[in-house]
Amino acid sequence: MSIISKALIFFRFIIILHNKNRLVSEIALEGEMGVSNKFVTIKHNIDGAPAESDFELRTADLSLAVLNGSKDVIVKNLYVSIDPYQLNRMKKQSASQTAINFSTRVAPGDAIDAYGVGRVVESDHPEFATDDYVVGLLGWEEYSVVKGGIMLRKIGSMEFPLSFHAGILGLSGLTAYGGFFNVSKPKKGEKVFVSAASGSVGNLVGQFAKLHGCYVVGCAGSRAKVELLKDQLGFDDAFNYKDEVDLKAALKRYFPDGIDIYFDNVGGEMLEAAVANMNTFGQVALCGVISEYTDTRRRAAPDMLDVVYKRISINGFLAADHMHLFSDFISITSDHLRNKRMHAVEDISQGLVSVPGAFVGIFRGDNVGKKLVQVAQTCD
Repeated sequence: MSIISKALIFFRFIIILHNKNRLVSEIALEGEMGVSNKFVTIKHNIDGAPAESDFELRTADLSLAVLNGSKDVIVKNLYVSIDPYQLNRMKKQSASQTAINFSTRVAPGDAIDAYGVGRVVESDHPEFATDDYVVGLLGWEEYSVVKGGIMLRKIGSMEFPLSFHAGILGLSGLTAYGGFFNVSKPKKGEKVFVSAASGSVGNLVGQFAKLHGCYVVGCAGSRAKVELLKDQLGFDDAFNYKDEVDLKAALKRYFPDGIDIYFDNVGGEMLEAAVANMNTFGQVALCGVISEYTDTRRRAAPDMLDVVYKRISINGFLAADHMHLFSDFISITSDHLRNKRMHAVEDISQGLVSVPGAFVGIFRGDNVGKKLVQVAQTCD
């Protein structure tokens, strides 16, 4: 081979090597510069029942770099929670918007933060490293920037599916646990009524109550949901409230000796009926009033003479009130799951684009158990 041929081969090798290095550099630079981040937002404030047309999918550039000293964490979202309380944030005005920071008003065009599970892609926080799985306040979006790593927790064990940490082992589970044990203060043998009992919180309340030795009846909105409560989740009885003309009479039929604890997820006429059937010193744990979220005219008006003379305690609460119980809640609930004494009921839609439909469906009663959207696969 001539000297010229050898020289040409050498220079071709240098050119190939240069192009390869340039490609690697461009890929690295692209990673540093960021991504096109899709997110769900509202087109306008929503007063009344939501519709899919109230939402839109937008895109914004997002840097995947974090500043030194910021303690920021960038998370690729895997599962996001779909919860009815978000509707109150989307209204022009709601008393809930000024009550606590996580329920602040959402403006049209803004990304909507939500509880979820994801994987760390970049971190300046000493407690979180790249590829850690985390759970906390993320958003209805592909990527979330968690400022200062606040309200973020590392998932230390992969014993359970990641989705569990956004539901039964997340805020829905804590709401059920704290509301039942810390607010209702149940005693073995007491009679418990749970409304919206096939929902994300209600089904767990019923399971906790049965494990505690209570008599439990739940109501739901379809025959299939009623069968789920009785046949799979261990409720003593259940009924379809849509089949009942007189709710007070229905509860009298299921609780001839009265109700000791009412775990309310509905409000409205169901709360009125439950209070009318409460025993003396009964406990009402007010978790939600979904019947009033879409219709402000449907206000509960329980008979206050019942409340006074039966000395009924009615307590509203939030999951945030019970964060001090979180370690005990995780330990106890994990043990129940591990030994198959409790069951996780999940309803998972696929893709960020399905968020509006999933959210709207909650107010139609479409979901069974915890409603989640899987934004991305764990291996993406």
